[in-house]
Amino acid sequence: MVVKIITQRTVVPDRQGELQLLLRQLRVKAMNQPGYLTGETLISVDNPYTYIVISAWQSLEHWKAWESHPERREIQSKIESMLTTHSQMAVYTEQATTPPEPDQGP
Repeated sequence: MVVKIITQRTVVPDRQGELQLLLRQLRVKAMNQPGYLTGETLISVDNPYTYIVISAWQSLEHWKAWESHPERREIQSKIESMLTTHSQMAVYTEQATTPPEPDQGP
């Protein structure tokens, strides 16, 4: 089951360049991890200090392995030091199909 990880970060003013560099480093390393599918970084039109990163993974297990990877944790620690609040992360997947209604019979 493919999962998408959505991470929101708000950077301290004047640190956007540093954040963008670290986000690129994080993506390059993620691209070499088993289960990584794709990723993108978006910047809010209303608040240029707010970034959303969306990454897709083949499974929750693949994501969890990367989430706890020492290289990721090191970069994430650097990122956290330049944010106004901690990163906010959520995991999503496509809606599961609803099982069919039981046959009521006559």
